[in-house]
Amino acid sequence: MKNFAVCTYELLSSIIFILPRHKLFNLIKSNYMRIQGAKIGKKITYYPGIRINPCINLKLGDHVDLAWGVLITTGGGVEIGDRTLIGYRTQILSANHVIPSNKGKIFGAGHTPAKVVIKNDVWIGANCVIVAGVTIGEGAVVAAGSVVTKDVKPFTIVGGVPAKLIKERN
Repeated sequence: MKNFAVCTYELLSSIIFILPRHKLFNLIKSNYMRIQGAKIGKKITYYPGIRINPCINLKLGDHVDLAWGVLITTGGGVEIGDRTLIGYRTQILSANHVIPSNKGKIFGAGHTPAKVVIKNDVWIGANCVIVAGVTIGEGAVVAAGSVVTKDVKPFTIVGGVPAKLIKERN
């Protein structure tokens, strides 16, 4: 029975999140996530094909834009501030697999959750990966293709693998 419930939830989520980014469909998507316990601000833009699972530990501010193919896992909690742009195919991952000691088996070792916080007025370019436990400061810009493994200071531009400071915004 549990497998049936999980499959049904995944199918319903896929159908809802494939809808186009029209006002009405964005409202449906926001309400779908609110029903699951997410805190959703006003005027969120959801492009088709995003994935958010589960929704319970998610907080989206006002005027957030989630582009095509964005993936958000919320096991550790995810907060995204107002007026934030998340680029195509970006992954925001709030939990990581445990690496067992003493050559233990990886499968079934569990996860370590850690909250991801993205402050207000942040722009995250396409194809970025934001890992568990990271805070991205207000007004920061993350260059396309970056992997963010450490906190990003406010009003800075970072890029690369792993992401490093490129310059400060004036």
